[in-house]
Amino acid sequence: MTSSRIRVPGWNTATAADGYRQVRENITILLTDHPGTGDRIIPACPQWTVRELLAHLAEVCDRVITRFGGEPCPVPETASVTEVLRLWNERGPEADTLLTVDGEGKSRGDIMVMDAFTHELDLRYALGEPLPEAHAAWLRGFEVLVSGLGSSLASHGLPGMRIETQGATWIAGTEPVAAVLSGPPTDLYRSLAGRRSPAQITALTWLGDPEPWLRAFTWGPFVPPDEPTEPVIAKR
Repeated sequence: MTSSRIRVPGWNTATAADGYRQVRENITILLTDHPGTGDRIIPACPQWTVRELLAHLAEVCDRVITRFGGEPCPVPETASVTEVLRLWNERGPEADTLLTVDGEGKSRGDIMVMDAFTHELDLRYALGEPLPEAHAAWLRGFEVLVSGLGSSLASHGLPGMRIETQGATWIAGTEPVAAVLSGPPTDLYRSLAGRRSPAQITALTWLGDPEPWLRAFTWGPFVPPDEPTEPVIAKR
């Protein structure tokens, strides 16, 4: 067991399909409100433009549908932001049906939802738009990221860590814990998703010395940037 949610009273318990649908709707609104930004660089993913980030989301959607027997519909390399957005929205409802619970009552698609939600936040920072206080994907995204951190802690031979934010607490790794990390949801989420530098992670609220734990924040596709790419929300 690499993570466990031990207290999430009042947190959104929407399905993976709910979260993915809201990401799609939010990004559609964001890009409709910001025409002509397709070539803008995404600070958290500097190898991508806005158009390339959107194409990634549409391509992941297509791969998931194809994996479950659907017809492939690849994104043309020459497709504009508007065209990619249309393709994604056309395929989205088909993907939503795949993100329901399986026969054992377990949710499917949490990793896909986490990826999409993380990139929605990337896009919001790139466009200078406010971050959502409520979102159907918050809990699903955190569950995946805390689990990933727990596996990383184990691979580095580190004991468990308790992660606390407003209204929720998790254990990453195994108990007993040897450190506690707390902060606003956005700062914790962005730290777990490789969007905050080691200095920014260290500046969060820690019970214990953060230094031994920093290497565990590099895991899977996530590598913290050497220098900050986006601001930290003020502590509350």
